[in-house]
Amino acid sequence: MARYFEKMLEDYRLTTAEILYHLPDHPHILQSYIWQELDLAPKFPVLHKFLTFWERELEGKLHSVTVAHVGIISPAEMRHRDAEFYIH
Repeated sequence: MARYFEKMLEDYRLTTAEILYHLPDHPHILQSYIWQELDLAPKFPVLHKFLTFWERELEGKLHSVTVAHVGIISPAEMRHRDAEFYIH
């Protein structure tokens, strides 16, 4: 969980991709796959790594990929407060 938070501070964004691919046994039929991960816009290296894996290892030929992303948190939203609390 800490690494997830660190990535968000490094400007990783929640990225969702809808991947349309041809079914191997019925290439005229398209199937949808939803992929979601933290990634860096605009180059999306994590998504590109996944798509490279897909093309190399899976049978369904890619048709199209639609990408959406949103920043969850940014460093500007982190504020330190001038207070200290002690719990006994």
